[in-house]
This record gives sequence, C-alpha cells and structure tokens, in this order.
Amino acid sequence: MATKFTKETYLYWYELMLLLRRFEEKAGQLYGMQKIRGFCHLYIGQEAIAAGCMTATRGEDKFITAYRCHALGIAKGITAKAAMAELFGKATGCAKGKGGSMHFFGVDVGFFGGHGIVGAQIGTGAGLAFAEKYKGTDNVCLTFFGDGAARQGMLHETFNLAMLWKLPVIFICENNNYAMGTSVERTSNVVDIYKLADAYDMPADSIDGMDPEAVHESVIRGVNRARKGEGPTLIEIKTYRYKGHSMSDPQKYRSKEEVEEYKQRDPIETSKEKLLKVFGVSEAEIEVINERVRVEVEECVKFAEESPWPSDDELLKDVYVDQNYPFIMD
Repeated sequence: MATKFTKETYLYWYELMLLLRRFEEKAGQLYGMQKIRGFCHLYIGQEAIAAGCMTATRGEDKFITAYRCHALGIAKGITAKAAMAELFGKATGCAKGKGGSMHFFGVDVGFFGGHGIVGAQIGTGAGLAFAEKYKGTDNVCLTFFGDGAARQGMLHETFNLAMLWKLPVIFICENNNYAMGTSVERTSNVVDIYKLADAYDMPADSIDGMDPEAVHESVIRGVNRARKGEGPTLIEIKTYRYKGHSMSDPQKYRSKEEVEEYKQRDPIETSKEKLLKVFGVSEAEIEVINERVRVEVEECVKFAEESPWPSDDELLKDVYVDQNYPFIMD
C-alpha cells in the first residue's frame, strides 16, 4: 500500500472524488423528483479519472469532454452551485441555464464542454490545442471521449492531423466497457482501444481508471511530452460506471455481479483506506471532509432552487454570433 504521493495529494483526491460522487448522487435523486429534466448522464464510479487528471495538469490547461460532463466540469473549477443551477435550467448556471446536463461550459476555468454529438469534441479538442500552439504557450488540452466515440470517423481524422502538426493534446478514452448498452467487443475489431494510435505512430497507454495514482502518472507523461512540443498521446483509461448510461437505462446488458465486482475497487474507498492506514489520518478528520462535502452539496441544491429562471430576452442571445466579434471577417 506504499505510495510516492503525499498525504496532501490524497486528501485532495479524496475530497474531490467524494464531492463529485455526492453531487451526482443528488442529481440522480433530483432527476427522479423531476426537478432536473431532459437527459442526464452520471459519472458515478469514474471519479478517479477527474482526480488524477487535475493533479497532472495546470489551471491554464484546457479540458473538453462529451455529455457525461458534470464531474469533469466541477473538477476543473465550475462551482457546485453553478453546476446544479445549470441542471435546474436556472439563469445562474454555468451555461446560463441554456445547456443543461449535457452542455456544461466554463471558459473562465478552461472547461469547454459538454458536447452532445458523439465524438464531435475530439476535433474541437485538437482545435483548442492548436490555438495554444499558435499562441506560443506550453498549455495542453485534455480531450475526453468514451469507448463508443472511438468508432467515429472524427477520431481518425483528428489523430492524423494532431500527429502531423504535433499538437499539444492528450486524447483520453474513458473506456467504461459499454457504448450505451453495447460492449466494445460487439462493435470493434480492435478491442484494445489504445492500439488505434499505432496507425499514426502516436504514443499510447492503457491504464487502470479506478486508481487516481495510475491516472496521474500516465496523464503527466503525456502532458510533459506535449509541453515539450512532441505532440499528442492517446490514453485508454479503463473505468466503470456504476449507474446506467443515462437515467432511462434499464441496464439489461450487464449483471449485478459485474457491477458489484467493480465496486469492490471503488476509488473513494481505496483512497480513504490509504489515508487511514498509510498517512495516519483519523476517522474524525475524514468525517470533517465528509461533512464539508455534505454541506456543499446541500447548499448547491438550495442555490439552484432559489435561483431565477432565464428571462425571456435571453432566448435569442448566445445562439449565433457575438455582436462584438473581435477578429477580422473579410
């Protein structure tokens, strides 16, 4: 159980993962009460990915993901209040109540969505990386997608261009075994997704997504390569979602035993155990964190409940083009 990571890092990981878990659990509960409408995809079980990616990157780096976006958005810096308000469709939400569950956005913290079209964010992520390279920074972009999106043509076009131009992008496949309800084995001749990088001579890795240490170490290798101008990396992170694809998923494609098997490796519980046994953190200290998270989630729900709905004059704003577009248009 020895680790090269510090007590402070594990405390950060534990509190972040717990906040993401409790936020998502509350979102699921509120969805059942019809206070959250539309589609809703929960991140429960995958929290170690967000934790490891945060400690492997800087605040200036960019994140972009698909529609299972609540947790990564909060990890990157969107407040729990702004996140919950967005789920409620309120004006105080991170996308002014216009995006909802699938379209979180926080440009001020470097979070660029939240995208509902499967695989579309892969190309946009490369574009964000290109912008950083063009501006001469050493910032990187972490581009997240699921195992289902690995079958999209956008991925291959983007991999080719990213390698050709040595873009500072880390492609992260959150492989939770199922594209909605369809297993990787039923949809792909190549079941080891990281091997897709071979066609483009792109460095690649496959790691355990239930372990924040493994996530951190793999991501930071890719980040360091990108910062040095050596181009992209593909990381297949093998993870698992405890809940359905969305709130309407009956989950008939997997057994309860399979779910329970993964829960035995729960990253929140294993991190807590390490804090207690390796770092000598007391149960009382853990309870202080638990209570702090409980209060934060409680307060974000209250904030969302009490926030106003978007006004009618917001309907046609943010739809087409910024009236003060700052770039040359001719």
